Amino acid sequence: QVQLVESGGGLVQAGGSLRLSCAASGSIFRINAMGWYRQAPGKQRELVATITSAGSTNYADSVKGRFTISRDNARNTVALQMNSLKPEDTAVYYCHVNYRAFVAAYDQNSWGPGTQVTVSS
Repeated sequence: QVQLVESGGGLVQAGGSLRLSCAASGSIFRINAMGWYRQAPGKQRELVATITSAGSTNYADSVKGRFTISRDNARNTVALQMNSLKPEDTAVYYCHVNYRAFVAAYDQNSWGPGTQVTVSS
């Protein structure tokens, strides 16, 4: 099993910035994609940004140009720099990894517990 620990959420005014971090630990042979998803009250969980092991990134249209995802393969960490935050960015943000454990025949997914981001207007 892989454990994910998130940090960096909080309350910020519109236009401000926050940086989320996520560290993966456990029986990890290889981490494939890492990413961030979010879920606002009454809404489905949605993709925010993902990054492959090679560094290719993908962003939701709503965050392009404002958010930047990055990862440190040596430390098994992923970060999300969020700038120009808007009230509609308010949500619980979840870290996600797709990985291969040692002595495993297939890739698996793991989710962090979530961290609250609140943007006030």
